[in-house]
Amino acid sequence: MTDLSAVKAALKAQRIETPSWGYGNSGTRFKVFAQAGVPRDPYEKLADAAQVHATTGAAPLVSLHIPWDRVDDYAALAAYAKEQGVAVGAINSNVFQDDDFKLGSVTHPDPAVRAKALAHLLECVDIMDATGSRDLKLWFSDGTNYPGQDDVTARQGRLTEALSAVYERLGEGQRMLLEYKLFEPSFYTMDVPDWGTAYLHCARLGPKAQVVVDTGHHAPGTNIEFIVALLLREGKLGGFDFNSRFYADDDLMAGAADPFQLFRIMHEVAKNGGLREETEVAFLLDQCHNIEEKIPAVVRSVMNVQEATAKALLVDQDALRAAQTSGDVLGANAVLMDAYNTDVRPLLAEVREEQGLAADPVAAYRATGYGERIRAERVGGQQAGWGA
Repeated sequence: MTDLSAVKAALKAQRIETPSWGYGNSGTRFKVFAQAGVPRDPYEKLADAAQVHATTGAAPLVSLHIPWDRVDDYAALAAYAKEQGVAVGAINSNVFQDDDFKLGSVTHPDPAVRAKALAHLLECVDIMDATGSRDLKLWFSDGTNYPGQDDVTARQGRLTEALSAVYERLGEGQRMLLEYKLFEPSFYTMDVPDWGTAYLHCARLGPKAQVVVDTGHHAPGTNIEFIVALLLREGKLGGFDFNSRFYADDDLMAGAADPFQLFRIMHEVAKNGGLREETEVAFLLDQCHNIEEKIPAVVRSVMNVQEATAKALLVDQDALRAAQTSGDVLGANAVLMDAYNTDVRPLLAEVREEQGLAADPVAAYRATGYGERIRAERVGGQQAGWGA
């Protein structure tokens, strides 16, 4: 039988990190859609993120993206975040939007371009120092479009060299999270295309290097929960970029396209100790809210992750192990399906009320009038966007 008090304690302890870029204007490669009230600077992004945390009680960290969130005084930005009731989370580097990086950044054939990319990564560690951030998140668009375009082996060597330099720069309590992506923007090879490549580099570097799993960065049909279980087993799962996809890297709200997949992932996380604080798995959102209202969409994503987590925690592990040991295929599957088919919304409403929060975070946000206020006040200036 599942200990309901332990389930509630785990849900109350869960922390989900929201992305600063999720509050800005975004769209597709065809069009970025503007919305009224969108933040005009990183301070307003933090203020919006604070609304998500205030209503859910589960989102105290905010990822920053450099240079999108560049400011003159990062210590002041971190102090402002604290005033708002949140803190700076992961620092995300950007070596994919400069013209010099057309043929790659840290794997570019030209040493001068590689040096420029590395300088940016080291700048991001400086920002970590100033903000108190623990995690540096690295994603590289580096790759090739055509056979023979560059030496695939040589590019891996250049990548190793850059990662090693960043790793040596990390301070006490800091770590790097290496993200992978199957394709896009490079279509023949990506230099970090899969979890195995990311794992190999991180294993070579040491304990401060961990793999981050973006749920939208896999080929259709990939068993992501298997990857999660294996990385947890090896102590190399640093975190997630949660989003949802129908076709490719859609960056939709977490759990929107396939909530059963999110449940299966969280089942492996919960079963293998990934929810324990000492495991240090970061539960980040990486989403672009193109047509939906920003703050309620982020709130909904947090709630979707919480619902998947609650269902995973309700799996009767003793019954599951008994069925697995006896070879009861249908019985084992039924244990999982019983948990997945449980309506956990009343449980989560109870958990929130025990924390002094409203049972319905979206309704609680609407009741504040914050959305109407920022639409009226944020007039003029340059709206934040992801820069396409």
